[in-house]
Amino acid sequence: MLPEPARRNTILKLALPIIGGMLSQSLLNLIDAALVGSLGETALAGVGIGGYAMFMITALVFGLSSGVQAQTARRHGEQAWSSRTDALSAGLTIALALALPLTALSLWQAPAILGLINPDAGVHAQAVEYFRWRAVSLVPIAMIFCFRGYWNGVQQTGIYLRIILIMHLVNVLVSIGLIFGHAGLPRLGAAGAGAGTSLSLLLGLILWAAYSYRHADPIGGRPSLTTLVTTLRLATPHSFQQLWFAGGYAVLFWILGQLNTASVAVGHVLVNLSLLLILPGVGLGLAAMSLVGQAMGQQSNREAHRWGWDVVRIAWACLAALALPMLAFPDRVLELFLHDPALVALGHLPLQLTAIMIVLDACALVLGQALLGAGAHRTVMTITLTTQWLVFLPLAWWVGVSLEYGLLGIWWVQLGYRCLNSLGFALIWQRRHWQRLAI
Repeated sequence: MLPEPARRNTILKLALPIIGGMLSQSLLNLIDAALVGSLGETALAGVGIGGYAMFMITALVFGLSSGVQAQTARRHGEQAWSSRTDALSAGLTIALALALPLTALSLWQAPAILGLINPDAGVHAQAVEYFRWRAVSLVPIAMIFCFRGYWNGVQQTGIYLRIILIMHLVNVLVSIGLIFGHAGLPRLGAAGAGAGTSLSLLLGLILWAAYSYRHADPIGGRPSLTTLVTTLRLATPHSFQQLWFAGGYAVLFWILGQLNTASVAVGHVLVNLSLLLILPGVGLGLAAMSLVGQAMGQQSNREAHRWGWDVVRIAWACLAALALPMLAFPDRVLELFLHDPALVALGHLPLQLTAIMIVLDACALVLGQALLGAGAHRTVMTITLTTQWLVFLPLAWWVGVSLEYGLLGIWWVQLGYRCLNSLGFALIWQRRHWQRLAI
């Protein structure tokens, strides 16, 4: 049963721009996969491996978004207008201090990092080249996370959609030119997709900074030590969670690599499709983060609890609608990205399982973000990493490789893991211990 119209409209007003931006990002990833897929399965597997290595590095700064948003939403609820940008200032300072050395390390150690994920020489070469182009965008990514957290925290999410659509248009045009050597650009092959993405992210940072300078509350000079410490305290568990969560995907691709290159290529498409499917849930979760944080700033814990479940109900409906075509017509969807009938057949049932598991994952997607809005970053980290590393990955290896059930067996294990993860978050939300936290 959906929440009453007024509350539903409040949720959707916040969530729809975020969902639109996130869906466009995932669609762009799928467009990249389709473009690179025309170069062959080795190039597609290399971009998949390089992309997830970049996801793992990016995870180290990912928590800045939730750290800035949680504080900003709480100050917004308290109507503390003069201090709403304090967390943004602290986040930008931390972003620069972390991202610069990470960029240098990534460029230097790219062959070693990618070699840990996949040993195949052809795949490794493609992955290293793509990853290095992506790594140069780490500073813009970290700062964009901070700007996005601030504007989400003050419940003005429309700017995110407008900026990301401009970024995507530039990304698609430049990537096509660099992949295939059009319009006088150099033909870089699969690496051209990475170069196009990095250039679009640099443009995005310029747009975020210009808009915030003109429209945000005045941003002070050097952030206070207290705000820096609070931002780090909130961001570190979420970044740590994202790092190990991303590392879990790297391990998953390593496991798939023990099967064959076909499983890696199909797995890359399946994971990108699953990321497309979950984005409405993640966008709704970010809306829940702001609503819960604002309600707690207003000392209304009952309202904060209610917001969580209201958003979950909308997420179930949205995810079910989005998953239905992939459940009903899996081959048609896979044929957009895979040109070998054998690869389409390999991904048929795993894609249907993916559609089911995303719907079942709604509680984890929404309530995990809502708990971040309440300041329960360590709780979210603990349950996410426990179910992934102590349940899913060991069982995926055992079922997929040791018992030789392959890609399909691994996806059945993943379905059970998603159910367990959502159940855990639902129980934690109902216990309401998070209502005692202060930010």
